[in-house]
Formats: sequence, C-alpha cells, structure tokens
Amino acid sequence: MSGKVYLVGAGPGDPELLTRKAYRLIRTADVVLHDELVSPEILALISRTAHVVNVGKRCGGKHVSQERTNSLLVEYASDGAMVVRLKGGDPLIFGRAGEEMDALRVVGIPFEVVPGITAALGAAAAAQVALTDRRSASRVTFLTGHQCAGRRAPGEGTIPSDHETLVLYMPGRDCAAVAAELTTRGWDETTPCLVVSRATQPDQKILRTTLADLPHASGIPAPAILIVGAVTAQADSTEAATELMDRWAGQFAATV
Repeated sequence: MSGKVYLVGAGPGDPELLTRKAYRLIRTADVVLHDELVSPEILALISRTAHVVNVGKRCGGKHVSQERTNSLLVEYASDGAMVVRLKGGDPLIFGRAGEEMDALRVVGIPFEVVPGITAALGAAAAAQVALTDRRSASRVTFLTGHQCAGRRAPGEGTIPSDHETLVLYMPGRDCAAVAAELTTRGWDETTPCLVVSRATQPDQKILRTTLADLPHASGIPAPAILIVGAVTAQADSTEAATELMDRWAGQFAATV
C-alpha cells in the first residue's frame, strides 16, 4: 500500500514559526528528506525513530540531484512510509516543489503541501521593515540571485521604480557582483538596502547599507536575504548598526 508525501515548509529557522500542522508532521514522520538550510533547532524535532536524509543542494559543492530526490520520495512512499519533504521557508517559493509534485503525480503517489513562512517575510520581520508601505513601495518583487552553472541574473526583467521593493533570495557571497548587476539594470547606487543573515535564528545578523557599499557585505553566512528599496530606510539607523557594518567589513575582507 502506498504511503503519502508531505511537502512541508520549515519557515526561516525559528521553530516557533512552524505551523501546528508542520510541527505535527515533523514529529510523526517515518522518513524526513530535508534541505541543507533547515535550522538545527527544527531538525532536532524529528523523531529518533525516523529515517532522515539530507538532500540539500549547495552550488559548487556535493549535493543530491533533484532527480535522486524525486526517486527517494517515490521509493519511500511506495513502501508505505509517511514521508516529509522538509523545505526551508515555503515549499512553493524557489523550492523546486513543482518538479517533485510532477514526479509524484506520474506514479500516483498522494501528496499534500503544507505552507510555511517564506524567508523574505522572516527577514523583513527580523529587520522590522514593511516590504510594502504605501508611503514608499506599492510593489514587491521576489527573485533569486543563486549562482549555478555560471548563471546569475538578479533583477533581470524588472524595471527599477521609486515605489518598488526588491527581495533577492540567495544573493551569494559575492555581493559586489550583485550590486554591480543591479546598478547596471538601473538601480541607483544610493538606494538603501539591507542584508539579513540567518533570519529568526539565534545567530541572526542584519546589515544596513546601500548598493554602493554592498560589496563590503561579501561573505555573509547563508542563508541570507537581500532587501533593496526605500522601505529599508525605515529600519533603525543606529550607531550600533554602523559599528556592526564596519566590523563585518573587516571580518569578511579578511576571509574572502
């Protein structure tokens, strides 16, 4: 008898931000296939009797192919297991859930999607920034800056606007390249922005800067979110934030 697959959103990292349904499924799953960036605090909730497989993907490093992940979902569910495919953030935002759902549909494996808080919303909440504010932004665009197989196109297809917020998932460690790409596409180098590293987690860090100074942020630990636009100026511009930026600049200049 076939089991069932649940595509579950783990949210940005704080286990208290899990939905009640996600928490229940994580605790009771027979098998958990999780992303690389699901927080250790959430992974600790998995039952000790569950079979756990890390199927995370890191560009430039060893990873489990999407085809192999699809096969594992089918194999475990076909054996009658209750399988949780645990994804950081929300399964349907830059999570390859579409490919996994297609693979399950082809062989008739039942599945269900359990939404989670996407990383952009976790980062905005952590920085206390409204992504849409009627005074400065009537539109928000989610993009991925993840570099893989030599491709990077942050901001591609977008027309910069004084009333837009741009949220870039997985900007990578080369923030200088991201800043150059965005300014080439028309974003003013004085545009305020912020980088949120490991949002909602105990080691969360927030860097407030501008596109001109963004290169100083290279090397920020993943997962990270870049938020660009006037709304980021709402974040407190304190002396402590300035000191943090200087400290980060020195730290990452020494490690990159």
